[in-house]
Amino acid sequence: MTYKNIFFDLDDTLWAFVDNARDVFEEMYHKYGFDRFFRSFPHFYDLYKRRNAELWVEYGDGRITKEELNRQRFSYPLQQVGVDDEALVSTYSADFLSVIPTKQKLMPHAREVLDYLLPKYRLFILSNGFRELQARKMESAGIASYFRRVILSEDIGVLKPHTPIFHYALTVTQSDAEDSIMIGDGWDSDIVGAYRIGMPQIYYNPLGHEFPRAFAPTHEIRDLRELTEIL
Repeated sequence: MTYKNIFFDLDDTLWAFVDNARDVFEEMYHKYGFDRFFRSFPHFYDLYKRRNAELWVEYGDGRITKEELNRQRFSYPLQQVGVDDEALVSTYSADFLSVIPTKQKLMPHAREVLDYLLPKYRLFILSNGFRELQARKMESAGIASYFRRVILSEDIGVLKPHTPIFHYALTVTQSDAEDSIMIGDGWDSDIVGAYRIGMPQIYYNPLGHEFPRAFAPTHEIRDLRELTEIL
């Protein structure tokens, strides 16, 4: 198959969200003296991660708003240790959101792979991330110039994996599903979403997570460098 268009997920496909976020949370933990509430930073961060994962599912299903997602994920760890301080949550969450897009860690080999792909394909970002963060993250990490357009779920109020966001991405980039491919680390959001509209997919699965076998992705990779063998 000859492809013309590549749609990349951003967070944890190119931009190392987990690593960058953990770094910033650790900065906030020490800056705001959270050691007076928690046994350790891992204690705090484990509480955050557990609830955050649940909240993103609820947000993706349309059960909560973006504002509620942010309010709950930042307040939850403190509430679990008996701290109900709205002013503290408001201050540290705003601080976190101002710092996170300045972080520059990328997934291993992301830049070299983008250098390889850029002369050969039209590159786009297709992300569920928030508008006020994604562009700044890409600029900070030095990868914004690789992409012709950034398409966000907030553009039409529909998140991946729902088909309207994929159809919208194809329309605004004047692309066809058959000669496009979606690359992402999210089985449901990226791979299932693309599959539903007949777009080929590359599942980036660096940790070897188990995933439903209802269908096989077009390709599965563990290392971004494998893209140079496929594309």
